[in-house]
Amino acid sequence: MKIANKSGVRVAPKSKTQLSSKKTPKSSKPSSAKNAFAGLSKDLLIQMHDLMVKSRVLEERLIKIYRAGESYFWIGGPGEEAWGVPLGLLANVGEGLKHDFFHLHYRCTPTLIALGMPMIDSIRLMMNRATDPSTGGRNFSNHYCFPQWNVAPVTSPIEVQYSIACGTAHAQKRAGYKTLSIVTGGDAGTAEGDFASCLVWASRKGNELPLLITVQNNKWGISTGFEGMHGETYIADRAKAFNIRSRVINGNDPVQTYLALKEEMEYIRKTGKPSFIEAQVSRLYGHSSASGANPVNNEVDCVKEFEKKLIQSGYITQDKAQALWDKYEEEGVRAVEQARSEPVPTAESVWDHTYANNENADWRKF
Repeated sequence: MKIANKSGVRVAPKSKTQLSSKKTPKSSKPSSAKNAFAGLSKDLLIQMHDLMVKSRVLEERLIKIYRAGESYFWIGGPGEEAWGVPLGLLANVGEGLKHDFFHLHYRCTPTLIALGMPMIDSIRLMMNRATDPSTGGRNFSNHYCFPQWNVAPVTSPIEVQYSIACGTAHAQKRAGYKTLSIVTGGDAGTAEGDFASCLVWASRKGNELPLLITVQNNKWGISTGFEGMHGETYIADRAKAFNIRSRVINGNDPVQTYLALKEEMEYIRKTGKPSFIEAQVSRLYGHSSASGANPVNNEVDCVKEFEKKLIQSGYITQDKAQALWDKYEEEGVRAVEQARSEPVPTAESVWDHTYANNENADWRKF
């Protein structure tokens, strides 16, 4: 039998099963954990979380060292773990032209942790110990240099790494290896001429370079906001003028970051042409100790957000997550205690490693 509804259209009456279903609707199934993380494996996700936590604990330990008066200056990358860790994991790591080169800026601790840097080597640099493998204790915090991983020296002059990266990329292209050079920097530094020169030299027709050009946009240049200084909508838009493939990503999401980096690195290796990524990230502790290494409110904490998703997915438990933080906190304390017992640089070593194996290596011999 058919009955009329309010509009006068005759419809079939609902069965008892249909009526019962309407009274007690079935809850929709949540997407699986695998789908929630774009198909990345559980092992990879847990590895990224581990490295992100380790990097965050290390950076916060460095801040504590500064506040305790055991160091002169701090600048680092809390808030960039979701960007830096995938970058380190995806690179072809080693020494020489058969491997990728890194030209990083001073917020690169997460990448170095992913490459395998021990906590204590960062702490030695922070505390200016002669045992510091990067500079012998003679540079600022996070100014790393690891030749065995093709990590070029992190420099204090802003954004000079963009033009320097063209050099290693040119050498890689000439050698014919499917390797690339990676350069990172902040949004404010893109006002420097080295950044513009990088876009020019990376994109010359017929002479394109295998270069991954990246900007970590935290919306600040020390204390100057992004909005009042940039006419373009996205920094990545500048690359379009040079016919450089570009994209903007959420750098606070390690899954999106991993997939984007993987895709762009594969593109560069296949074509030998440059690619540009603008990663929008957070700055959780101010620019540096010069502006106050204090927590910043209303910023996304990529580590905590990722950890929350892993717990909700059932990949880790709250207890295991806390145990991980505690483990690295203990490692950081032990590293500081060891570094305290190690020597500082001597006056006689001031010219060591300045011009290695060069006639100008030691002016005292002139």
